[in-house]
Amino acid sequence: MGQKIETMFRDEAVMIAHAGDGGSGCRSFHREKYINLGGPDGGDGGRGGDVTLLASVQENSLYRVSRNFHARASDGQPGGSNNRSGRSGESVTVVVPVGTLIYDFERGNLLADLTTEGACVVVAAGGKPGRGNARFATSVNQAPVRTEKGMEGEVRKLRLELKLVADVGLLGLPNAGKSTFMRRVTAARPRVADYPFTTLNPSLGILDLGDGDRHLVIADIPGLIEGAHEGKGLGIQFLRHVERTRLLLHLVDCSSMALEEPLEAYRVIRAELAGYSEALMARPTLVVATKVEDDESRLKAEEFFAAIQLPARMISAASGAGLEAMLKGLQTLAANLEEGLV
Repeated sequence: MGQKIETMFRDEAVMIAHAGDGGSGCRSFHREKYINLGGPDGGDGGRGGDVTLLASVQENSLYRVSRNFHARASDGQPGGSNNRSGRSGESVTVVVPVGTLIYDFERGNLLADLTTEGACVVVAAGGKPGRGNARFATSVNQAPVRTEKGMEGEVRKLRLELKLVADVGLLGLPNAGKSTFMRRVTAARPRVADYPFTTLNPSLGILDLGDGDRHLVIADIPGLIEGAHEGKGLGIQFLRHVERTRLLLHLVDCSSMALEEPLEAYRVIRAELAGYSEALMARPTLVVATKVEDDESRLKAEEFFAAIQLPARMISAASGAGLEAMLKGLQTLAANLEEGLV
């Protein structure tokens, strides 16, 4: 059951947006006892319903869209006699995650980027209604028979792409301790186990900075491997989620059981960032040694930081050692970034 839930994450989807057609205008003449030549009274049709995409933080995947890929609004109703307008068609609103980009499938151009809660865009407009014959009455044509058909609603094929919106992108090779870190400092609950690709889906967690109003949103990106930017492993599917982050938190396993030497692990991730985007490579980054729980791992971490010429930051997410100081450093980096000092 757990694995089935994991596969429900989708960060790409294709959908058809089919707006409703406009209702046709009515041709009618007023008929009432004792009134001769009552004149035209055909009403207008109703407008076709729109298809709208709405961004919500309640959604974190495009899975629902991928399953219900055809959004169809209803048609407007035809006009009636006595100048009665037809009922407008019901519009359809499709809820998508914040951070969804909407592309025209055929042309490939970007139509909208929904980066905030409540942002919305009409992706297929309903057809305009046709006018009834009452609209065409003039002093020289007092009994028009002309009416208009309603216009067809737009039909668009769309490609949706999700890029998570977060303050901090959490990076590291498989087993770097990212999932344990997320469980320790946020309310996110990714699976934790001692094997590669524990995290199959990117997830978001909120780090409370302690004053009630301020917080940092952290995106846990699934473990990258060498060659990820060329399509190897899972990383290429999720590197896009780092693009919106303001800064990066790079975790490096320095335990005695680490699968890679810390310096090599660090260089692999940096090379993947550079291969995917030079802008990501230049993003402000805090490097942290994880699983530092004994003298051997502490010595390994010190040698690693000396090699990359960065201040040593060491933590054990399991015991909590070093976490408070590291989080203060992360908060300081975020604050400096907001003030333009980085």
